[in-house]
Amino acid sequence: MSIAELVYEQVKALPEPLAREVLDFIGFLRERGERRDWRDLMSAQAGSLAPVWDNAQDKVWDDAISPPLG
Repeated sequence: MSIAELVYEQVKALPEPLAREVLDFIGFLRERGERRDWRDLMSAQAGSLAPVWDNAQDKVWDDAISPPLG
């Protein structure tokens, strides 16, 4: 029996509120994986974009303060 089938059998025996919690947890795990992929992509891009972001012409903006939102 596969892991998915074992999980399915266990979840079938749970009351509805607990089964919903399991479903929410599965969503959390999937989202966490997607965030990790996104973070890896951002890290990969940071190296190639560093010359664009960090240059003498834009140094004046390094200490700029953003206005408060709202």
